[in-house]
Amino acid sequence: MADKDKKMTVEEAGRKGGEATADSHDKEFYQEIGKKGGETTSEKHGKEFYQEIGKKGGEATADSHDKDFYQEIGEKGGNARAKNNGED
Repeated sequence: MADKDKKMTVEEAGRKGGEATADSHDKEFYQEIGKKGGETTSEKHGKEFYQEIGKKGGEATADSHDKDFYQEIGEKGGNARAKNNGED
């Protein structure tokens, strides 16, 4: 507890609430609220919103990874595609 008066901090209350929610709901619950949230966000924002956040994400990834990272993920992607297409 936060102090001698047994008051919880906002952080403690949030953690306890999150744990209680997780204990009382299953995977499908979280999938459904995620789907609803995604649909609401999609309705609220246009194409430009998604282009902008995609651009920002790409720039952040490029800033935090080097050439070797891209070579490795490119190789993994090529191998996965070849495997899915039945090529060796």
